[in-house]
Amino acid sequence: MIQSVYKYQISEIFSANKKVKYVIPKYQREYTWGKEAWENLYNDILENDDGHFIGSIICVNRGINALETTPLEVVDGQQRLTTISLFYAAIYSKLQQEERTDEDFITEKMNLKYRLVEKDGEGVNEPMIVLSSQNSNNEDYHAVLSEVGLMTSNKAPLRSGLRQIFRAFRYFKNKVEDLSYEKLLELLKKLNQVILVKIEVNSHSDAFILFESLNNRGVPLSAIDLIKNNVLSMIEKNGAMTIDDAYNQWLLLTENLGNDSGYQERFLRQFYDAYRWDPEIRISGFARATRSNVIKIYERLIDKNVESIFSRLLEGSKIYHNFIDPLQSDYSTEIKKSLLQLKNVGAAPVYIFLLYLFSNLKDQDETEKILKFLVKYFVRRNLTDFPFTRDLDMIFMKLVDAVRERDAITAENVIIFLKTDEYLANGETFKANLNGDLYIENLEMTRFILSSIEEKHETKEHFTDLWAKEDNRYIWTIEHIFPEGDRIPTKWIEMIADSDHDRAKEIQSQLVHKIGNLTLTGFNSNLSNSPFDQKRDKKDKNGTYIGYKNGFYLNEELQAKKAWKVEDIKERGSKLISELWKMFKMDWE
Repeated sequence: MIQSVYKYQISEIFSANKKVKYVIPKYQREYTWGKEAWENLYNDILENDDGHFIGSIICVNRGINALETTPLEVVDGQQRLTTISLFYAAIYSKLQQEERTDEDFITEKMNLKYRLVEKDGEGVNEPMIVLSSQNSNNEDYHAVLSEVGLMTSNKAPLRSGLRQIFRAFRYFKNKVEDLSYEKLLELLKKLNQVILVKIEVNSHSDAFILFESLNNRGVPLSAIDLIKNNVLSMIEKNGAMTIDDAYNQWLLLTENLGNDSGYQERFLRQFYDAYRWDPEIRISGFARATRSNVIKIYERLIDKNVESIFSRLLEGSKIYHNFIDPLQSDYSTEIKKSLLQLKNVGAAPVYIFLLYLFSNLKDQDETEKILKFLVKYFVRRNLTDFPFTRDLDMIFMKLVDAVRERDAITAENVIIFLKTDEYLANGETFKANLNGDLYIENLEMTRFILSSIEEKHETKEHFTDLWAKEDNRYIWTIEHIFPEGDRIPTKWIEMIADSDHDRAKEIQSQLVHKIGNLTLTGFNSNLSNSPFDQKRDKKDKNGTYIGYKNGFYLNEELQAKKAWKVEDIKERGSKLISELWKMFKMDWE
């Protein structure tokens, strides 16, 4: 069944000397990873020690002639492999800009080249990875390699810039763009040393059985499970309390954090980062907690004083619970509202500072001011992607230090620290991003700002929970007024481009993802590509409007329109951007 199981550095997986080619079956879905997955991979590589483990891949090896290149069919792991190769391509693109001739540079660049392509029998470069053919997937990948000078292919397929292959490449290209040559080599070294386990099997049936076994049998121990076992063992050993009492206390802690192991682990890291200035908490040699060192930190803390760390973790979990579920807290209405906004805007790194803030909560009015500023801060940060995600934890650790040095947790001190050019994009950059293709550049933030506009105009009599979920999916989702998708319906071509198909395609590429063409609906699949008048006037079986006449402020203009034209998209966009600027501009702007 299993031919081999070995752990490799990524530099060995992507090595022309191995005489292998990774082939994604044609029938597999196209590359789908998005920004959150890219950021997680990038930050994992950057933040953790050399040789960080990032998972496994399963390949079918049919065992051909050892002198020939062996095609390994990738059954599981195509998203990870593709992402790493695009990361490599971005680094190679940056190296192409270097005007150096020293031998080390030439060697480094040549090594990287042959991690991405290899020569065929006629000396022509071929990719180390062959992607699936779904949705121009492999063509897009060839176009990326051509853009960085590794292949010669036809121009990029139509709309390739809107698909995930190019978006991932641009993401990593932006990450390395401002790095010095030395920093770039450091990053490349860390990427090369990342560990991946490669499992080779004989057949697809073996691969399927193995895949099912790995994914469906048992739940791996999380960081909090391991720490729990250590805490309870040490408490029983010390006789500080009975094991039953200690276990019941631990249940309270996990209830506060919820069942999501990701939240639980993040709490452990952020708790240490928030209080690492405290002699009781600080562990020598650990400036901050990461995924790779969090177990080591808590092993030391438990050895140091298990009763103290257990008690403080329990108190910290009570505070953290209010960040996860703010509406159940005892805080003021304004504090609850701001905490909910921070949760919805994806501001988890700020919880490091908030743990410190709420454990020293004294002035409610000042806390409300701080939270309102932090909401604006994260709207801008997440829309401009500045500062980089990898820097946010350290920024809020430094903010804790800054307010401690001033011995005053005030809005003024928080603003003074965060308003600098080092930590905050300027207003013009923020406006420019609001004018961009929001939907494809930052889907989560697009939903947040559309919801924020709608919520601003809600009343107690007309309230809709825009963050409600059903089967763990949002009920209210983003709707493109002029439809996205390759096949523009004839009615829309007639309306928006006077029956000129090419012109309609051009308008779509320029405007379809901009905020002027976006709204919220709970019936996206029912509206979809329907003509504008049907979207506007649609009712459910009870006669209730579910189209653009649904009473939403966002749809006020739409319900009176007889058609939807280019000028309508631009005019509505200008109005919404102006409204967003008023809502989220800083007080000094």
